[in-house]
Amino acid sequence: METKLTLPKDFEEKLNISNAPERLREAADVGKLLIDAGIPLMNNADHYAIFSEPPRLLSEGLKKVGYVVGSDNRCYPSPVDGCDYINVSASLPDALTNARDGGWPDHIAVVHPLDELGFQRMVGQGYGNPFIHHITWGIKPPTEKFSNEINLASSLVERMAQIRQKISLVLKQEPGTLIMALPKNIVESRDFQKQIKVKLGKTPMEECQIEVMEGGGFLLQFFVLTGGRIEVALRVGTQQTFNPKSVHKISKDELSVNQGQSSIREIM
Repeated sequence: METKLTLPKDFEEKLNISNAPERLREAADVGKLLIDAGIPLMNNADHYAIFSEPPRLLSEGLKKVGYVVGSDNRCYPSPVDGCDYINVSASLPDALTNARDGGWPDHIAVVHPLDELGFQRMVGQGYGNPFIHHITWGIKPPTEKFSNEINLASSLVERMAQIRQKISLVLKQEPGTLIMALPKNIVESRDFQKQIKVKLGKTPMEECQIEVMEGGGFLLQFFVLTGGRIEVALRVGTQQTFNPKSVHKISKDELSVNQGQSSIREIM
């Protein structure tokens, strides 16, 4: 089935975010490039990450769309730029199809600073408060059936490694770390460990992180633009929105509130 990328046309009616037009446009531009290159994107984004202080600047608008704040009963520490932030997920219930049909993502990460330095750095970048930090396009999982979880995991790893290499060529930028959060029994499986290097192909192990997905399921992700502005993620059977270890790694090593300016139109 052909992918028809959708972004919420009523975003600015629901949420007052000054950098939304720029970031939504950039997400659409990147999405088109990836679709044209044959990358199997989902119609809707997996999630947006929005920085806000205080969080209530977002919560009322999100509730009006239909999001349930804290629906996975988790929060995720996010050490960005050496400062302390916390990430709380807002998710659309499965039955809320109208919002998805309107282009809203499955999840929105509401990220807010816990210390004064983090707040000053956040508002000092000129993006506004709140501001969209990044948009994550979802990757379609494979359609074939698998006889066991090890074969499924191997297929997902191979799929994302190939997609990462292809996106790097399309966007002419070095991608971020390939984060692979997998069920505990898969991570500990000797059969899977024997397959992993083969499935990664040309992707070096030092550019990957394999970890146990809390709550089960599979979540593989990486950033595609310098500055952490656009990400892609492949999600299968997860019970919580993010994985704490993934969030910590990405926030500490690959994200900043200082993201520079978009350069995507230079390669379109």
